[in-house]
Amino acid sequence: MKRIASRDNPLFKELRKLSSTSQARKHARLSVLEGLHLCQTYLAVIGAPRHAVFDAHRLDRPEDCHPELLALHDQVPVDRQVWLEGKLMQDLETVQAGQGVVFVVDTPSPVLPERLTESCVWLDRIQDPGNVGSILRSCAAAGVRHAFLSEETAFAWSPKVLRSGQGAHFSLTIHEQVDLEALMARLDVPLIATTLDDAQSLYGPALPSKAAWVFGHEGQGVRPALQRAARVRVHIPQEAAAESLNVAAAAAVCLFEQRRQGLSAQ
Repeated sequence: MKRIASRDNPLFKELRKLSSTSQARKHARLSVLEGLHLCQTYLAVIGAPRHAVFDAHRLDRPEDCHPELLALHDQVPVDRQVWLEGKLMQDLETVQAGQGVVFVVDTPSPVLPERLTESCVWLDRIQDPGNVGSILRSCAAAGVRHAFLSEETAFAWSPKVLRSGQGAHFSLTIHEQVDLEALMARLDVPLIATTLDDAQSLYGPALPSKAAWVFGHEGQGVRPALQRAARVRVHIPQEAAAESLNVAAAAAVCLFEQRRQGLSAQ
């Protein structure tokens, strides 16, 4: 266990840089997980992080420390632990009410599969981190295990996306910076596009049991080339006077309708 009391400590400088700049995280291929839930989930699903950074002030007073923080600390190998003294932890936490723990982990960089044979989600230029995280969370809940993110889509491992995903990242295989048009050559399942143009109701004919769902830019929707390539085009029926659904809400509706149909067919 390393105990750090100074901002001049080289490891602390590295940790602070990682927590403050996305460029540093991307360059180092490392991600920063903040808070009990994300860290607990990572430990349970993936294993020990590269660094488990704890607020020493809390752990030094176990009678006042949150029981879940103590339990998490007990589960992390001692050689992976970093304890920050004084107010150093506040330099790493990005939310006001920090919970006294930050994990530094390796950012996954999976290789594209040769063929796409299972249900998956394609995110086409979705730029809002909250939307990206929410869609990934819906994927995990609906049993869709693979996500492919276009070049212009928000970085999946940014703090905001991670917070919105609530641990979904660790049960998914997430591919980033993907040329979605080129990816079509690897498809062995139908491509389904969500669009208002020339589309059938989501609740009309039966959906394919396995499919690649493409969800598009918050304002522009799915790019035309992907719409044209889609074997199925669907829209979600709604009240005429209402604005169209947020893309994250639309994705959840679509994925769970496919799941409902699949369970009904069993």
